[in-house]
Formats: sequence, C-alpha cells, structure tokens
Amino acid sequence: MSDAATQSEISAEIDALAGRGGAQPKLDYPPYRSSLLRHPTKDPQHADPETIERAVPVFGHRDVDPLEADLTIQHRGEPIGERIVVTGRVTDAAGKPVREQLVEVWQANASGRYIHKRDQHPAPIDPNFTGVGRCLTDQDGWYRFTTIKPGPYPWRNHTNAWRPAHIHFSLFGNQFTERLITQMYFPGDPLFGLDPIFCSITDQRARERLIARYDHELTVPEWSTGYRWDIVLGGREQTLTEAE
Repeated sequence: MSDAATQSEISAEIDALAGRGGAQPKLDYPPYRSSLLRHPTKDPQHADPETIERAVPVFGHRDVDPLEADLTIQHRGEPIGERIVVTGRVTDAAGKPVREQLVEVWQANASGRYIHKRDQHPAPIDPNFTGVGRCLTDQDGWYRFTTIKPGPYPWRNHTNAWRPAHIHFSLFGNQFTERLITQMYFPGDPLFGLDPIFCSITDQRARERLIARYDHELTVPEWSTGYRWDIVLGGREQTLTEAE
C-alpha cells in the first residue's frame, strides 16, 4: 500500500470520527494509537489533600528570572531558525486576569528535534537551543516568550505520521494538583487534518482555540515576528488541556 493511500485512509477515518462532535479530546481515539496509554484506566483513589498539596505557591519572583522567558539567549551562540515572540493573556472564565501564575513552555527546535534521548529521528540538534523556558504572568495576566518557531517532526503513530509545529504550555495554580498542560499551534499548518492528536478534539471551534494568530503589531523590526495566544481557564471558551 502506498503512503498516499495510507494517508487518504487516515484522513477519512479522522473525518468520520470528527463528525461525532465534542469539545474535549476523546480519551480513546483509534487514530491516535497511544491514547489508550495516556489516561487513567482505573477508578481514582482517595487521598488526604494535605499530604499532596501545598497551600501557597511554590514559586515566586525570586525563583523565576525574567531572562528565562527568552529561549534564544540560553547559550553562547544564536539558535538557528525563525525568531518569534509568543504572548497572550491568561484569564479565568469571567475574563479576569490570572496573576503571577507560572507558565512553562517546551518545544522542538527549528528542525523538529527535541533535546531528549528518545528523540532519535535524523534531524540536527541545535547546540544553541534547548527549547525550554518559563515566566510569571503579570498583574494583567500577560505572559511573553521569545523563542524559535519549531518545526514539524515524525512520530511513528502511523505510516508517514508528522506532528504539526507546536509549543507545549504548562500552567500552575496555587498547588501541584492544579497543573494544566496544553499545546499551542500555528495558523495555516497543512498537517492539521492529518494529525490524530489535534483531531481528537472533534469540535472545530475548540480546535481553533488552540491555534495562535499572527499579530504584526507584536513583531520587532528586523528581529522577530509575533504571535498572540490567549489562554482561558474554565467556562465555555476555555482552552482545552491534556488529560492527566
């Protein structure tokens, strides 16, 4: 069977499943083969909250340096790729800013390669780009990162499987058990319709909330382009997060 035929069948299966609707990603989504392994299969166990939670934040301005939000200056040399600014507001369901919250990001480099021993596909590692950063939201809920636009990469879920370019986001509340993880995508990616992870969210509007928008007002002349991506915690317009 040719790769083209395989991709056609995958697309048809994704489209058929997407027609069922649903704003939350499906826990068991056949085109995303490892979805069976990425969520609990047993009933949750009761635990004493005081033994697993902290009553106050475990981070603050003394712990997070503003320079950690610039992923392009963590090494002696300049990383390779398109330099971008990614910024947005973190708000609650009522539109109020979520202040002083820890936002962490991690991503592949411009060639689609992670600094990780399990990532062994034949794309170059950039010695000047690690791909991790963090910041605290300000009093209006804003976060801001300077980074390199990541590349797509193969992931062997099926024949000729490629992930769209994306950045992973992690947000903490006031305790460890409030951590949320999600992914931000870039507009116009031709791999959206072929990616089972993205398509496991079968509601089109919910998918679109994971896609940043290009914002020319955020560009820095002769330095970087800009993208805005707002994160909504809760409510009908919430940003979808990955299941624990």
